[in-house]
Amino acid sequence: MSRTYQIKTRLSMSVNNAIGYVRLTPLAIAVLCSVVLSACSNVERSRDLGNPNVPAAVTAVQVCSACHGKDGNSISPNFPRLAGQQSAYLVAQLENFRSHQRADPEGFEYMWGISRKLSDDQIKGLADYFSKQIAKPNATVDAQQMAAGKAIFENGVPAKETPPCMACHGPKAEGLATFPRLANQHQDYLIKQLSVFRNTEGRPGTPMKQVTHLLDQQEMTAVAGYLQSFPQN
Repeated sequence: MSRTYQIKTRLSMSVNNAIGYVRLTPLAIAVLCSVVLSACSNVERSRDLGNPNVPAAVTAVQVCSACHGKDGNSISPNFPRLAGQQSAYLVAQLENFRSHQRADPEGFEYMWGISRKLSDDQIKGLADYFSKQIAKPNATVDAQQMAAGKAIFENGVPAKETPPCMACHGPKAEGLATFPRLANQHQDYLIKQLSVFRNTEGRPGTPMKQVTHLLDQQEMTAVAGYLQSFPQN
């Protein structure tokens, strides 16, 4: 007796027991059984984060897209853009969420629960998926803020011995390995994260703690605005 036949037989009995007095034809029972089996086995639309058989692309579309967009270009500045992000950086952040090492407010509010059941392979698959998406241009800021932000990005703040952002994140702000891509990221999100680095211990283990103490609020706003509006060429 095949496994599928056994499951169908049990489902048929369960259906009859559940509805009791309602008489169902064999065809109706067969249709109900097929629907249930299909729902249980269809990983192409699954939102089950605890199922390692669900492809990363499916998880990205069915779960991650609610905040970050299907292509990783989130609309809301509350959620970071993931399109074109460095794969190694995404792996590191998901691992940090899973282990609760990363504890900024948005991190534990949203990502602790989501990452809890993810396996290493699922994390790598999601990182690979979003790293291959194409980053789209973001909203631009005014020319004065662009100029001020560009100067900080390329030269730092020499008077404070603040290093230039491009020293770690690259001349095109595309990032490198565990240094994240910053180009086209939301200004509001970047400001929040700079504040987390400067004022909390929510994201330990990076040089950003020291760097952000050398920037005032106006400078952070300017460089974040420049990065949101980062030139495409």
